[in-house]
Amino acid sequence: IVQSASRIEKIVLFMIEQQGLIAARLEELGKRRAVLEDIPLLQEITELREDYRAVGHDLVRLLRFVDLNANAVRKILKKFDERLGYKFTDYYVRSRSNHPYSQLQQVFKHVGIGAVVGALSRNLGDLEEREGSYLNIYDQNPLAIPKDPIIDMIKATADKLTNSTNFLRFLGQHALIRQGSIADDSPEEQQVSEDKYHFISLVLNLANTFLYMVNTYIVVPTADDYATSLGAAATVCGVIIGSMAVAQLFSSVYFSAWSNRSYFRPLLFSSVVLLLGNVMYALAYDLDSLAILLAGRVLCGMGSARAVNRRYISDCVPQRIRMQASAAFVSASALGMACGPAIAGLLQVNYRVYAVTINQDTLPGWVMAFGWLAYLVWLWISFKEPVLGDADEEGRRQGSSGGSSSLGYRKQGLAGEYLLKQDAQGESDQEETPAPVAAPSIGEAYGLLTPSVKVQLLIYFMLKFSMEILLSESSVVTSYYFGWNTSSVAVFLAALGLTVLPINAVVGTYISNMFEDRQILVASEAVLLAGVALSFHVPGTAYTAAQYVCSALLTFVAAEVLEGVNLSLLSQVMPARLSRGTWNGGLLSTEAGTLARVAADGTITLAGYLGQGALLNATLLPSLLICAASIAATLSTYNSLFY
Repeated sequence: IVQSASRIEKIVLFMIEQQGLIAARLEELGKRRAVLEDIPLLQEITELREDYRAVGHDLVRLLRFVDLNANAVRKILKKFDERLGYKFTDYYVRSRSNHPYSQLQQVFKHVGIGAVVGALSRNLGDLEEREGSYLNIYDQNPLAIPKDPIIDMIKATADKLTNSTNFLRFLGQHALIRQGSIADDSPEEQQVSEDKYHFISLVLNLANTFLYMVNTYIVVPTADDYATSLGAAATVCGVIIGSMAVAQLFSSVYFSAWSNRSYFRPLLFSSVVLLLGNVMYALAYDLDSLAILLAGRVLCGMGSARAVNRRYISDCVPQRIRMQASAAFVSASALGMACGPAIAGLLQVNYRVYAVTINQDTLPGWVMAFGWLAYLVWLWISFKEPVLGDADEEGRRQGSSGGSSSLGYRKQGLAGEYLLKQDAQGESDQEETPAPVAAPSIGEAYGLLTPSVKVQLLIYFMLKFSMEILLSESSVVTSYYFGWNTSSVAVFLAALGLTVLPINAVVGTYISNMFEDRQILVASEAVLLAGVALSFHVPGTAYTAAQYVCSALLTFVAAEVLEGVNLSLLSQVMPARLSRGTWNGGLLSTEAGTLARVAADGTITLAGYLGQGALLNATLLPSLLICAASIAATLSTYNSLFY
C-alpha cells in the first residue's frame, strides 16, 4: 500500500507539473492575444490560433493520461481485492475520496484541469470569432457546433473523464444499459456492432418495451371495479396488478438466459404469451372467474422481455448511437406508463357482441390483445436476427484493449509502470488481467455485491415500492375519499406519467451538471420521504384532493429523479463480473424493482382487510419506514459513491 501511495504521489506531481507548463503557455499566448486586441492582424490571429490548437492537443493527451491512470488505480485496487480476499477497495476509497489532502482528488477528479480546459476553449473560440467563425464551446444550440475539431476533441475527452451528463446520457444511465467509448472498442468489435445493427429491429425492440408498459398500467384505473364485478373486494386490485409482477420475477431470468442465444425467438414468445394472457383477462368477465383473470395477468407477466430489450441495445446497437437508443428505451417506457391509464380512460363503453361483454373492464384486455397481434405480425415480417456465433460470444466475454500507443503520456505514471511491468514479464495487459467471468449463479452474483451496490439496490427497491403503492391503490383511495370515477383516475395517472420526460430533461441537462449524483440521490430520498409523509390522512381532519394530488406529485417526481440517479450510480459501482452473463446488473436491478412491486401490491391486498378507511395509512407506513432506512444506508456508504 505504501508503494502504491508513493506511485500515486508521483503521478500527481507529474500532472501538476504538466498543468503548470500548459498554464504557462496559455499565459504567454494570452499576452500575444492582448496585443492583437489593439492591432488585429489576420495572419497573426491565424498563427496564434494554431499555437492554441497545439496546446489543445497537449491538453487532450494530458486528459487521456489522467483517465488512463484513474482506470489503472481502479484495476490495481480490484486486483488487490482478489489476491487479498478482502474488500479493501471500499475502505481505501471511502477514507481518501473526500479528504482535503487526498491525492486521489487529482487522479479521480482531476482538480485544476477544468480551469485549463475552460481558458483554452474560451480563447480559441474568441480567435475564431475574430476570423468570422466564432462558436462557443458552451453554446447549447445544436446548430452551433465549433468548427475547430480540437474544441470538440477537448470537450469530448473532458466529458468522458468527468462523466458529465446531458439529457441523453442521463436517460441512458437511467436504462442501466452498458455504455462505453468508441475509442475503447477494437475495430473488429466496432465492425461486429455495425454488422448486427438493423434499424427496424431496434424499433421493434422499443415497441415491445412500449407495449409492455402500456399493458402493465392500462388495468390500473379499472382493476378495483373488475374485482368487485367478480365478487371480490376492491382491494384485490393489488393482487390483480401485482400478479403480473410476480411472474416477471421468473420471466426476467429465463429471458436473460435466452438472450445469450437469440433475440427473435424470445420476442416472438413474449408476443404470443402476452396475446393469450390478455385474451384470458378479457374473457374472465363473461366466465365470471377471478382465477382466469389472475391467470391471464400471470401469463402477461411471463411475457416480460425487458431483459431482452436491454440486452439487445447493449449488444446489437453501435456505440455511436447507443446512448440515443438507451434514451429511446427509457422514453418508450415512460410513454407506455403514461399511455396505459390514458387509454383506459377512453374505453368507457358497455355493450355485448354475441356472448362477449365489451366494457371498461374487459376492453383493456381486448385492446392489448389486438396490439400484440399486430406487433406479432410486424415482428415476424421485419425483425432481423443478429448473428450470435462462437466468435461473437467470445467477444462478449473479452474486454477491450488498452489505449492508443501513440499517447504521449502512456509510459508515465502508475498506468505506465503497470504496463511496463507486464511487458517485462512477457505478458500483455489483457493476459495478466483477464476479462471478468460472468457470475454463474445468483448466489455467486450476490456474493460479488459490495455494500455500495447493496445500498443502491435497496434504494431501487424502496422507490419502486413507493411508486407501486401510489399507483396501484390510486383508484381505491380516490374513489373512497373524493368519489372519482375511472376517467378521473385515468387522467390523474396519465398526468403523473407525463412528468417523467420533462423531469428527466431538467435533471439530466441542468441539475446533474450542478451537483454530484450522490448529492442528488440524498436530496431525492429526502423529498420522497416528505411526499410519503404528506400523503398520510391525519385522523379527525378532512382529507382533500389537493393534499393527495400534491403529495402524490411530490412522491412520483422524487421517485423518478431518484431512479435515474440511482441507476446511474449503480451502473458505475457495479462489479465488472456483473456487467455480462445471465446474472448481470440489469437483471438484479430488475428483480429488485419487480420484488418491490410484488411486495407493494401484496401490502395493498393485506391492508384491505382493515377496511378502505384504513388502507391509505396502512400502506404508507411501510413506505415511510423503508425510505427512512434507505436514507440511513445511503449516508453510511456516502463517501464510497464517488465514481
